[in-house]
Amino acid sequence: MQTHLHLQPNSERDGLFHPAVSGWLRSRFGQPTEVQERAWTVTAEHRNALIAAPTGSGKTLAAFLSSINDLVEAGIERGLDDSVHVLYVSPLKALSNDIQKNLQEPLAGIRANLTALGYPDVAIRDGVRTGDTPQSERDRMRRNPPHILVTTPESLYILLTSDSGRRMFGALRTIIVDELHAVAGSKRGAHLMLSLERLAALCPRQPVRIGLSATVKPLATMADFLMGGAAAPDRDDIEIIDAGHVRERDLALEIPNSPLTAVMANEVWEEIYDRLAQLVADHQTTLIFVNQRRVAERAAKHLAERIGEEHVTSHHGSLSREHRLKAEQRLKNGQLKALVATSSLELGIDIGSVDLVVQLGSPGSITTGLQRIGRAGHQVGGVPRARLLPTSPHDLLELVALQGAIMAGEMDQLRFPENCLDVLAQFIIGLTIIGEQDIDEAYALITATWSYREFPYDDYIEVLDMLEDENRIWVEWEDNAFGKRGYSQMIYYTNIGTIAPDNNYLVLNTDGSMIGQLSSSFVQNLRGGDVVLLGGTTYRIQSIQGSRVNVSPVTGFRPTVPSWSGEAQSRSPELSSAVLSLLGACVTALRRQRDPRKLLTGAYGLTKPVANGVAVFLEQHLAESFTVPAHNRILLEQIAGGIPTYMVTTCRGRAFNLTLGYFFAGLAKANDIDVHELSFDENGFLAKLSHE
Repeated sequence: MQTHLHLQPNSERDGLFHPAVSGWLRSRFGQPTEVQERAWTVTAEHRNALIAAPTGSGKTLAAFLSSINDLVEAGIERGLDDSVHVLYVSPLKALSNDIQKNLQEPLAGIRANLTALGYPDVAIRDGVRTGDTPQSERDRMRRNPPHILVTTPESLYILLTSDSGRRMFGALRTIIVDELHAVAGSKRGAHLMLSLERLAALCPRQPVRIGLSATVKPLATMADFLMGGAAAPDRDDIEIIDAGHVRERDLALEIPNSPLTAVMANEVWEEIYDRLAQLVADHQTTLIFVNQRRVAERAAKHLAERIGEEHVTSHHGSLSREHRLKAEQRLKNGQLKALVATSSLELGIDIGSVDLVVQLGSPGSITTGLQRIGRAGHQVGGVPRARLLPTSPHDLLELVALQGAIMAGEMDQLRFPENCLDVLAQFIIGLTIIGEQDIDEAYALITATWSYREFPYDDYIEVLDMLEDENRIWVEWEDNAFGKRGYSQMIYYTNIGTIAPDNNYLVLNTDGSMIGQLSSSFVQNLRGGDVVLLGGTTYRIQSIQGSRVNVSPVTGFRPTVPSWSGEAQSRSPELSSAVLSLLGACVTALRRQRDPRKLLTGAYGLTKPVANGVAVFLEQHLAESFTVPAHNRILLEQIAGGIPTYMVTTCRGRAFNLTLGYFFAGLAKANDIDVHELSFDENGFLAKLSHE
């Protein structure tokens, strides 16, 4: 029988929450959302939960409120000891700061209600521990731990190797992992789950685990991933609360009046920037998503020329934390009309109310598209409003396929890395920092995670053997133990996490403040006196010293837009499949001498100009080529003239094309044919060979 939340003015302690908590909730929000009501019936009973719901549905409060209520009741009855009771792990440092800010309002409101209702005062402390936390704050936290700690996977990893850090978690009752889908599909997720097993081993009783996620496929596997151990079809130790991913959206695709081409003329770009400026002018706040930092800088510059520098800036990972925080705050306060961002603003960072999201170019996956679109109307009951603007004909096809996939309720399939040896080696060295370890006990800890649930014991021994051979650890096979070498600690602290280090140059202003970072490949072509664009502002290079670029702000000069390496992401297999389905449906219509425009306006919801743009592009393609790729077809074409050149078209994403391309090159080499060039994109690859 389902329990319902008591939110009546006279609700007593037989409800889910203490009167001070339910009173604050009622005065602040009125009624709970569906996902909150469903979640609280589970979390109030201290059961594990995976909460999957769209952006803006109140997931954070759904996860937190039962834990806050527990702290309130424990504080009234016996007082709170100085240890962490609730751990909140967030994938982004900026998101961690947001969560703390959003915690302070309910904590203050509930505390005021306690006083008003005549209950003893309960002071619940919260704190943030990330790479940005000052040393003084870290020292204070060790002396007086917060009751609710907000941190990142990497900072948690560090805390678990220090005596003071481990002591903080002696009374831990709840672990909340936010944006679980953002880490589960990478090695960072495997890394985090190893930390959670270490943490659970420290606690006198197993902490409750609560995962927050966008709705992904497969949710059952995500629940297994969160809980650890072997998967079970009838698993009953975690409740999956799926509030769905389908919601009302105001979504449309737009194209410029001029035809889209593979290499866009400046005039077409000017049309796109003019349209962006018009969309910004028509709304209070606009968030513009792009896929590359270089494009973010360029778009922000062109928008600034149209709407004024004070109304727009850029936001990406190569800008300083201070610039990003200032940009977020300016947008939230209504001082900015537009913010041009990369993936740095995909997740739920608090930037206030956003009226419109514009996606410039394809986001590359259905999940990313949904995440970005959901940043508009990011409040309970809000309707996301988004406009998709392609930058090439292939981009147009991809965005049409994306819109069709969203309309059909399709999602990307999450893929979970397993048995990652590099993560395991790092984890083993981390264990030795604590002290001497039993080989079999460490193996049991590792295989308690879902990512290593079937990890062969022989492979584990080989990893230990390798680390011993490289003098990273010592191993006493007869004593069944391993431990740290003299410099194990240095190796550990200089190689934490799975986020690849970069060799970027720091960009410093004349006052010594950091502006951001520039790629080393870009800096090597710079000289003193050059003018560059960074964070929407132009700077003159004063000097380049070591790994630092010293600059000063200038105006009235045409700047060079920086480029950064390593930004290419492969299109998801599900979006690639949607592209192939779109191609197949349109080509089938054309071959049957039917107009594909009817299909595009009906099934895909396109306007007539956009449908016409897609149809014309495909008609031109079929006039030159006999067929198109399909789910069961890959095209291989030889390009006439010069050295033997082959174009292989798959429409299956960059990752697939890289794999097939190198296999193709291996076949050529095995037949004594030299490969002069291989180049790849999302739709295929080109190979230039010495012989046919």
